[in-house]
Amino acid sequence: MDDIPMKRNRRSGGRSARKLKRAAPLPDNIKPIGPGMIGGTYKPLSQSDISAIEHTIFQLLNEVGLSQAPDTGIASMLNYGAFLGDDQRLKFPENVVRKAIGDTHKNITLFGQIEKFDMHLKKNHVHYGTAGAAVNVVDSHNKNYRPSEAQDIYNAACLAEKMDNIHFFQRPMVATDIEDPKEMDLNTLYACISGTQKHIGVSFTEAEFIKPVSEMLHIISGGEDKWRERPFISNSNAFVVPPMRFATESCLVMEECIKAGIPVLLLSAGQAGATAPASIAGTIAQATAEVLAGLVYVNSIKPGHPCIAGTWPFVSDLRTGAMSGGSGEQGLLSAACAQMLCHFDLPSGAAAGMCDSKLPDSQSGYEKGSTAVMAGLAGLNLVYESAGMHASLLGFSLESMIIDNDMLGQCLRCVRGIEVNDDTLSFEAIKDVCLNGPGHYLGHDRTLAVMESEYVYPIISDRSTPKEWNENNKPEIINSAHDEVKDILENHKPTHISSETDKLIREKFKIYFTK
Repeated sequence: MDDIPMKRNRRSGGRSARKLKRAAPLPDNIKPIGPGMIGGTYKPLSQSDISAIEHTIFQLLNEVGLSQAPDTGIASMLNYGAFLGDDQRLKFPENVVRKAIGDTHKNITLFGQIEKFDMHLKKNHVHYGTAGAAVNVVDSHNKNYRPSEAQDIYNAACLAEKMDNIHFFQRPMVATDIEDPKEMDLNTLYACISGTQKHIGVSFTEAEFIKPVSEMLHIISGGEDKWRERPFISNSNAFVVPPMRFATESCLVMEECIKAGIPVLLLSAGQAGATAPASIAGTIAQATAEVLAGLVYVNSIKPGHPCIAGTWPFVSDLRTGAMSGGSGEQGLLSAACAQMLCHFDLPSGAAAGMCDSKLPDSQSGYEKGSTAVMAGLAGLNLVYESAGMHASLLGFSLESMIIDNDMLGQCLRCVRGIEVNDDTLSFEAIKDVCLNGPGHYLGHDRTLAVMESEYVYPIISDRSTPKEWNENNKPEIINSAHDEVKDILENHKPTHISSETDKLIREKFKIYFTK
């Protein structure tokens, strides 16, 4: 980031002791929110809706099928029970699809480099994270865009490590400064792994790149056996080209990832009104059908290989045909896809929390907040692209990561919901205050008892009074986020990759970023 100096002293002053104490990290057993909050209370589809969509899904798979699978995939899926129609499209009878659903491993764990960051994808357990392939960094401070580079990916990973409400880190940007696809894939992978110990999601361009990728992973893990015990990256694989076609090269990548022990996100990313039906229900049916075909593919190669059903359709603004990631329809679509995948009891992933706004502004706030909370309330296991994304996925902002961390905290609090029991109903507290006390609950034992365990306090969002705000020189959230980005990048130096390992990797591979 051009306007971030290399060295800066940590901020001091300007905050009361009370606020500093509140900002201090809470023990995990007290935190009101965390990864894996249980959602599923928001159900945009009725049971009859689910039945109708399910019927259409099996119709599509049995009568339409998918085309253009590689020969290796065709052979494997035919052996599993699929068949080739006269039109040479692979067809999937319902019993074969249900077999694949049964073979799919449920309640999988996506590992971090350390156990603290493991994500357990149980039914309706929600995790928020990044993703995307933005080709620009949003310079929010100066209000312009510039091409993203490998260094930006590393910087974003460093920020993600410090954001409690960003639970995993998938590559959000493309390293446009690297022309060679193999070098780009390896640098993207290493930039992510070097910046954060959280679970990493990455894409690979060609199947032959998986061999050097595996070499790098084995070096970092301390050997192939240790890597296979705790695979801390997953492959986001766009194995289909909607509508209803396999993406041949991506499928070959997926086959190699399965052999290498890399979990796979089966990603179907149609665009409603363009590569998927304009109707939301039709888009849900097509996306789910495509992902279920992917499950047949994976399980025909290795039954139970860890994979996530990634119904990832986007919305079009039908007036222009442009993508609209921040629309209310996008929120509905992602939530409904989550509900369908829950119906099939599958580990689930989809996109929400994106925005069409070009900067972290009011439009960005309402677009991101509304779609991210809908996906969480619906119980989506992995909410991708939920932090930092702008301009319908064309730009990524480091400042927005900081702001969106606060936003996701509010979303997680909504996902957690309301606990109703004898303690929370507070009869004794009400009785005490009304009959014996001062007529208010300030300072009451029950108030203090739930102050930290039931309420979420934002990190940089401003809750001061107008008078305090004025006395504090009228801070704006974008400036506070900019300062926080500076602070983290200058004072947080990841050391989980040893200098010896880093040197070895830089000797074996051409690495474009500095640490």
